Amino acid sequence: MSSHASYNMRSKSSYESENNKDTAKESGGESPGKLGKMVSPSSKEFLFICFLVTLWYSSNIGVILLNKYLLSNFGFKFPIFLTMCHMSACSVLSYVSIAFFKVVPKQVIKSRFQFIKIATLSIVFCGSVVGGNISLRYLAVSFNQAVGATTPFFTAVFAYLATLKREAWVTYAALVPVVTGVVIASGGEPDFHLFGFLMCLSATAARAFKSVLQGILLSSEGEKLNSMNLLLYMSPIAVIFLLPAALIMEPNVVDVTLELGRENKSMWLLLLLNSVTAYAANLTNFLVTKHTSALTLQVLGNAKGAVAVVISILIFRNPVTVIGMGGYTITVLGVAAYGETKRRFR
Repeated sequence: MSSHASYNMRSKSSYESENNKDTAKESGGESPGKLGKMVSPSSKEFLFICFLVTLWYSSNIGVILLNKYLLSNFGFKFPIFLTMCHMSACSVLSYVSIAFFKVVPKQVIKSRFQFIKIATLSIVFCGSVVGGNISLRYLAVSFNQAVGATTPFFTAVFAYLATLKREAWVTYAALVPVVTGVVIASGGEPDFHLFGFLMCLSATAARAFKSVLQGILLSSEGEKLNSMNLLLYMSPIAVIFLLPAALIMEPNVVDVTLELGRENKSMWLLLLLNSVTAYAANLTNFLVTKHTSALTLQVLGNAKGAVAVVISILIFRNPVTVIGMGGYTITVLGVAAYGETKRRFR
């Protein structure tokens, strides 16, 4: 969905040499003391990437925690409507970002067939987000993240079923601890809820299926869209799909939402913040992908899940066991091993 640009740190001597040359050209030979205070382009890029990663972590973890708070602690028990709010914000903010701020060049839909493909992706994407939000009503964020870490397993399964293309055996072997860790974590989860677990598992599978489906449906050069343009077109379709679904499956959503808003004015602020944060998570994910390498993104992604688990435990005080955390650790290590073996043996 997006390109990767590698970033290499340079040696101190190379850095100082290039910095002195560039500064001397601009300043006409100013003193060495002043030269030392200049910041090189590499340093600026590094700081920019650190800033992006911080925003990426904050928005991703923030939207998960806000979802959990709204759905479990605040009494707002409408995951479909909440997803519709997210998609509405993504529709508006995607258009503003692309049309006015030129974050990426706008890509157009070239045929009705391409539109049908995007609509299919949008429905699958809706299923994954709604399922994830439903699971947060019943599961702790820490366990939700543990199950979500099994995405590579489902991606490998769907990729094989769809293309019949096999990976090296060692790559599939690395998936064993991914699944084993979740099984262990499930057995050690104090607040295990079967329905919540099944919804989280379904959401994880749908997310993986959407990724594989996207690679198949939008594989031709004329149909490829970067993630931001894809979000621009998927979001309105998702809203059209989710609105009637929310009204039918959550019939009292309007009355209860208005009542909660009257009782607590912060309700509207939380909904707005939650929706904007959902878009920020997509935007920063795109930018981090663009400015780092695939390997860096993988490592950062694994670390992000671990950070989310720690923060959620500190905020919601949900009970955890040594067995549960051990299972989650095994899963994360398995995901890291899978990514490394796939990189080496592709």
